[in-house]
Amino acid sequence: MTRRLRFESPAPASNALNEVEDGWREEFTVSAEVFARMGSETVLAARLTGLQPVEITVRRSTSTRRITAAWRAVDVHSGEVFALTSPAADPDGSRAWLKMMGAAGVAA
Repeated sequence: MTRRLRFESPAPASNALNEVEDGWREEFTVSAEVFARMGSETVLAARLTGLQPVEITVRRSTSTRRITAAWRAVDVHSGEVFALTSPAADPDGSRAWLKMMGAAGVAA
């Protein structure tokens, strides 16, 4: 695992005028691997619009099992934001790793 990602969930908050604004609540930070998706026609079309589809892998834990597609991941070192497009899933049934799809370059 080469990156540290901070996972955040949506958290509406009130401003000084009591108006509800979109915000984010930090949930936890874990080591992760981020792979850029390559090759398919859909991926190429997304890249033409400025999006980079990615696959994120994290170790399965009680915290990471809570991740949903409404969350986002933020690289702790670079500040790069990944909007999650799928919930965390265990595709191979190993109960060791969770994978999710996301996109860099999206206003999350």
